[in-house]
Amino acid sequence: MVKMDIVEKGAILQRDRETFAVAPHIAGGICSSDTLRRIADVADKYKVSTIKITGAQRIALIGIREEDIDKVWADLAIEKGAAVGMCVRSIKVCPGTTFCKRGVQDSVGLGLALDEIYHGMEVPGKLKIGVSGCPNSCGESWVKDLGFIGIGRGFKVVVGGSAGRKPRLAELLTEAADIEEAKKITERVISFYKENGEKGERIGPFIDRLGGVEVLRTKLNIK
Repeated sequence: MVKMDIVEKGAILQRDRETFAVAPHIAGGICSSDTLRRIADVADKYKVSTIKITGAQRIALIGIREEDIDKVWADLAIEKGAAVGMCVRSIKVCPGTTFCKRGVQDSVGLGLALDEIYHGMEVPGKLKIGVSGCPNSCGESWVKDLGFIGIGRGFKVVVGGSAGRKPRLAELLTEAADIEEAKKITERVISFYKENGEKGERIGPFIDRLGGVEVLRTKLNIK
């Protein structure tokens, strides 16, 4: 069996137990044509078996030999995507008012701002963030640890959601009038979680242990 530090290497062992996948970080799923060409060139150079667009708005290169991992990252020259470990993982962003006719708030602006601050930050458990520009919630905000949903007067802020083996919908924490207020609320939530969460505990179970979202709201001094 192949042994390596997948967190440090930014690579994930695949089903064949011999090859690996890497997923360069693409903030908000938005990138230039130059980035796409570079990814394609690296995929050809190292003969990757598959290129896959992931649910975290990244492009994964699958089927990389262990001895090529460092060279792949060097040639990509793109930050590693935080795909494993106890950290802030993907910040999923819908098109919002930047691109979408249905958008009512700037989800791209908020999502990219949060990505710049929090992507890869070490926290007690896996943490995913979703930012949606309207109540259709294309950023899947209701099943994220922390979610933002655009409404006419700003953003709903929801916490504690998750998909996976134990799915749960997030609960409404508060509302933010604009991006700056959303950023301040995010800082409060994540700082409190970092200080008080237990190792491996996601925000949903953390809220349950506190006694519910009302208790969290009180602890954060949020109305």
